[in-house]
Amino acid sequence: MATLSEQQHKRLHPHKFTLWIGIASMLMMFAGFTSAYIVKKNQSNWLEFALPPVFWYSTVVILISSLTLFLAAQSFKARNIRRYRALLTITAGLGVLFAVLQWTGFDYLVSHGVKIIGSGSNPAGSFLGVITGVHIIHVLGGVIALIVMFIKAYSKHRKSYNPIPIEVMSIYWHFVDGLWIYLFIFYNLISG
Repeated sequence: MATLSEQQHKRLHPHKFTLWIGIASMLMMFAGFTSAYIVKKNQSNWLEFALPPVFWYSTVVILISSLTLFLAAQSFKARNIRRYRALLTITAGLGVLFAVLQWTGFDYLVSHGVKIIGSGSNPAGSFLGVITGVHIIHVLGGVIALIVMFIKAYSKHRKSYNPIPIEVMSIYWHFVDGLWIYLFIFYNLISG
């Protein structure tokens, strides 16, 4: 009986397996985006511009959000539900703040003559807009998942200590955070 339990414990949970498939597809999508960025950058109509300074702040915010979610997962496993709820709330708030700071960065670019989409836009601004925009959508998807977890954490009908949801959420959130770090470094090295 113990051997069967150990084998089940070593197997990858179906939700985690599905998440890893999703992460692999996201990696391929962003690899395609950044490869196309590099190819297109060599064309003569490419506009050179610096990233908005607020992107540095958004990077710090997303790194802090990874820390708060890590601490939330630790709190859940220690069954400190009050701390878990607070840290989930902070993480979701930081995710929203990240998206707001990104929006502010694009507003800064537009006010400095870099049109992102539409007539008169430049491929450099459009690539930045599409790649970063798709990333922001992934962050906001994570925020929605955090809100669902938050609601469940406050539910009086449900007192489950299943760690799988917080583990899946942590993997996803840390991936999205790491993806932004990659994109931020990429933009600074390739655009610089």
